Amino acid sequence: MVGLLALPVQAESVRELASFSGVRDNQLVGYGLVVGLDGSGDQTTQAPFTSQSLTNMLSQLGVTVPSGTNLQLRNVAAVMVTADLPPFSRPGQRLDIVVSSIANASSLRGGTLLMTPLRGADGDTYAIAQGNMLVGGAGAQAGGSSVQINHQAAGAIPNGALVEKEVPLNLGSNGGMLELQLDESDFGTVQRMVAAINNEFDESVAYARNGRVIALDGPTDANARVNFMARVESVQLTPTQAPARVVLNARTGSVVMNSAVTLRQAAVAHGDLSITIDTEYNVSQPNALAEGETVVTPDADINIQQQEAFLRIVEGAQLTEVVNALNALGATPRDLMSILQSLRASGSLRAELEII
Repeated sequence: MVGLLALPVQAESVRELASFSGVRDNQLVGYGLVVGLDGSGDQTTQAPFTSQSLTNMLSQLGVTVPSGTNLQLRNVAAVMVTADLPPFSRPGQRLDIVVSSIANASSLRGGTLLMTPLRGADGDTYAIAQGNMLVGGAGAQAGGSSVQINHQAAGAIPNGALVEKEVPLNLGSNGGMLELQLDESDFGTVQRMVAAINNEFDESVAYARNGRVIALDGPTDANARVNFMARVESVQLTPTQAPARVVLNARTGSVVMNSAVTLRQAAVAHGDLSITIDTEYNVSQPNALAEGETVVTPDADINIQQQEAFLRIVEGAQLTEVVNALNALGATPRDLMSILQSLRASGSLRAELEII
């Protein structure tokens, strides 16, 4: 009913808590065509852009399709191609790509992605994708019955894209100055990280700018800068304890709380109201010689049941005590969400509530 989220109790490296500014992935996206499908492609009458895309591509290859031609292409599917461009990627390196259908193709299994430019947020082309599809799903149908395993409208192509352009990144261009960004804002952790880095280098090379960003006075030489960054990432420190927090997932009913959560004494009553509606249909059949019609009459039976609820005292200074007190209520996970919100509103639950 309640999941436990343990907080770090040991020292962690800077690499696990922060990252250098600018050193990040870049998202790429492109529109393309998958061919070679076994009759499971788009229905062009409902997805006219598929035939239009194929016509434009054929015209670039020197093939002219007469205007007004109604193309029935069951072996072609329009797709969107996505990829992540890692930092420091150079032309010629390969990327993994994901291919997803955007029309009504029933399966991309066995298809081949044609040459597709992958563009970044600035509109420039950074990679070219092409290759044979790898789809993990499978399906079969016959006589009006069908069976399907996993999803077949999307797949992947390992090493399916070639990098054509690198993303410019000038680390330390401002006189060797670097920025270290924490994954989560925390003034206490920033303070400890600055002290740990300066202690590692025996001089003041790190300066806190705010609760998330640390400025580093790095070398101007590229090789020395790499050694400096590697040394910074390996520095060990113990971050401050995260604030008490309870995370509620409204879609799955999951409840997760960290070890800082405490529960002041409170009285909680929990009950369940269930309403059952059962409808039976009776047929009124007149005699054969009578002038009447057959009538179907519904007979509804409504039953309301309510479980008895008693006030129960809940309290806990430690996470295990909080879990035992909440489990003693006998509430379902979704009922527990409402109880936690009420406890937070009453001031008994000493934690932040986050709903995802």
